[in-house]
Amino acid sequence: MGKSKKKRKKIIVALSGGVDSAMAAALLKKQGHDVVGVYFRFFGSTWKPNFQVKKIAKKLGIPLKIFDARKEFKKRVIDYFLNAYKTGTTPNPCVVCNKEIKFRLLFDLMRKLDADYVATGHYARVTKQSSAFSCPGLSSGHSSKPSFFYALYEAKDKTKDQSYFLYRLAQKDLAKIIFPLGEYRKSDVKKMAKKIKLPVAKNESQDICFVVDNDIQKFLSKNIKLKFGNIINESGKILGKHKGLPLYTLGQRKGIEIGGKGPYFVVRKNLLSNELVVTNNPKKLLTKIFFVSGANWISGQPKFPLRAKVQTRYRAERFSAIIRKVGSGKWEVGSEKWEVGSGKWEVRSEKPLRAVTPGQAAVFYKNREVLGGGIIL
Repeated sequence: MGKSKKKRKKIIVALSGGVDSAMAAALLKKQGHDVVGVYFRFFGSTWKPNFQVKKIAKKLGIPLKIFDARKEFKKRVIDYFLNAYKTGTTPNPCVVCNKEIKFRLLFDLMRKLDADYVATGHYARVTKQSSAFSCPGLSSGHSSKPSFFYALYEAKDKTKDQSYFLYRLAQKDLAKIIFPLGEYRKSDVKKMAKKIKLPVAKNESQDICFVVDNDIQKFLSKNIKLKFGNIINESGKILGKHKGLPLYTLGQRKGIEIGGKGPYFVVRKNLLSNELVVTNNPKKLLTKIFFVSGANWISGQPKFPLRAKVQTRYRAERFSAIIRKVGSGKWEVGSEKWEVGSGKWEVRSEKPLRAVTPGQAAVFYKNREVLGGGIIL
């Protein structure tokens, strides 16, 4: 668990109604801690606390706090999600939600209730390490370096690992976070829940919680004013009409709805001219270089160039790459061109990558440790 201590601690546990958060609370209660459950209402038109969460809290014999966080969630997550699509990128709202909503609200409550830690059902691990064993590539430019630091690692169950979503957490966050499920496999968590007869919801949470049936196109069509425009090839020839640029993403094949010598793939979106650029050559989607902005380095900025594993989508396969910090300027590799401002990082893969999508998170790993990450440009 990374932070287990003999002394009884007061811990705020985020409950959703699912098996993971429920078992996180159950494990901490079994260890003898003073557990307080909290349920945040993030979306929905009616004010009805999750009935399943009430049953879980009653079964575990823990107090339950219920908060209406819908306004904050809409402002920081849903509006961010919609604005990103409006500006031509494909966002990952879970990354923003974890840092800006879930943990921020949990820490606020921790301080109000004078608790010691917060905990969630995330599959990830936190370890406290001596600075003598500092993270790979960590710069030692500070003379007053602390004697220890906190490191974020992927979960034991790689198939359920959620560390990708947590790269924005800082040292002060990790010092107060417990992930009780980090050392367990999902199959074992289900068995334990069944053994103690936890009244949890049977369905797994969906990819984007506020999008009904995970139908992103329907959600975008309802919340963004869409404008029809031309679909063109890379030579500028008009091939058809698109239904609104926010409905398309890099590498997309289905739903383009044009004839000709296909299949066609989205390679670019021209916002100023409202044109969707497609190609029937899938090699046009390949690149070895992309750029990242707004990087967060969990245990301090590493030394560059940095060799690491990189993950560019949740559950995507990681690849080996060299990361370098770059200055502002114009870059050109083959047919690809970028204009990069200061405070950006170049990621150069050892093998060609398909459809590296602007707006998604690129997360950097070294020996299962999360070094940090940023947003793909």
